[in-house]
Amino acid sequence: MRLAVSEHSVRHIRRVVRSFLREWEMAELADAAELGVSELVANVVRHVPDRRCTVLVMRQTAGVRVEVTDGFSGLPSARSEVPEDSEGGRGLLLLDAVADKWGVEPEPSGGKTVWFECRC
Repeated sequence: MRLAVSEHSVRHIRRVVRSFLREWEMAELADAAELGVSELVANVVRHVPDRRCTVLVMRQTAGVRVEVTDGFSGLPSARSEVPEDSEGGRGLLLLDAVADKWGVEPEPSGGKTVWFECRC
């Protein structure tokens, strides 16, 4: 899906991911995958000036892989500690908690792809 996202887009993208997982008989992964894609798309809304991204959901033999690609070259990094009163900074910590693997890959044309995998 190629999208220009807003604060309201996250809810719709979660529904699409859940729909794919039900169709693929992987509904047990829905909560983790929905939380993961929510965090990645929310980061696009917060940090990518044009708010454009591509969301790719791929069925794998043992689970699902979700990729969010944007044109912003700034690479995210997980913080080891987040102040209690901070309103942000926990997204990649949450992703790390719910995904089996995740990572960031710079795109040759600029931008990056942030991805995660959840296994059955």
